[in-house]
Amino acid sequence: MGFKEGIRFITLKSVGQYINFLSYVNPEKAAQLSYALFSQPREGRLTKESLPQVLKNTRTEIFHHNEHEFQTYTWEGNETKILLVHGWESNAARWQKTLPHLQKSGSTIIAIDAPAHGQSSGKEFNVPLYAEFINKAVEKYHPTIIIGHSIGGAACVYHQHLYPGTSIKKMVILGAPSDLQTLINNYISMLSLNDKMIPLLENRFINRFNFKLEDFSGKKFASNFTIKGLIAHDIDDTVVAFEEGEKIASTWKNSQFIATNGLGHGMHNDELYQKVVDFLFSEV
Repeated sequence: MGFKEGIRFITLKSVGQYINFLSYVNPEKAAQLSYALFSQPREGRLTKESLPQVLKNTRTEIFHHNEHEFQTYTWEGNETKILLVHGWESNAARWQKTLPHLQKSGSTIIAIDAPAHGQSSGKEFNVPLYAEFINKAVEKYHPTIIIGHSIGGAACVYHQHLYPGTSIKKMVILGAPSDLQTLINNYISMLSLNDKMIPLLENRFINRFNFKLEDFSGKKFASNFTIKGLIAHDIDDTVVAFEEGEKIASTWKNSQFIATNGLGHGMHNDELYQKVVDFLFSEV
């Protein structure tokens, strides 16, 4: 663990201790603070003035959805359209290494900035809202392919569950979590939150989204999918456990699963991308 990571670790533990203290004296405040920490990204913002090079020569578009605005970037190509959905504390620029592989197909490629990430508005990130952003983009661009990384992959899976009859024919999921419960458990463990905090945090989700944590499961959602899927997950992923990818693949009838080794959570690898391209364009 480096110095910066060490400081962050100590800070998280201190915050966790404070939330644990609040759980006894002000449970509502403790739940509010713990949810805010869980849902507010600390990294991934972009400004128009300092866009990464990869996003500069794109056609950009801003969508309005209720009180939200979200940003898309388009690399023009042929009529085949691919929608790219990034993960936590990231933005559309994360696809820089992926783009050259996809562009060989001549496809039009559209990348989206998640809620509270990139140039999209808001402070709070959550999967249901991300799924709504995805749906607006799907309705506008009619992509036949969607590719999601990490929690972006989970949002793609949730979107497919909510809106099964769209233009999407194939989905690629890289390093994605299956169960919201697993993410919450990881978060509770990271902050060393006490047992009193677990129901407080879970109730926060029930009240906010009107679903129980155990109902939010990629494994459950994928069991009804008819589109073709490719799920890839790295054995050494320390951010989202390998078993999460296996869960999604286990019930998805029309899918294939690729286990990689040594790529970590980022999943950037020429060999893997070649397999993705083969899945997308070589099959009859």
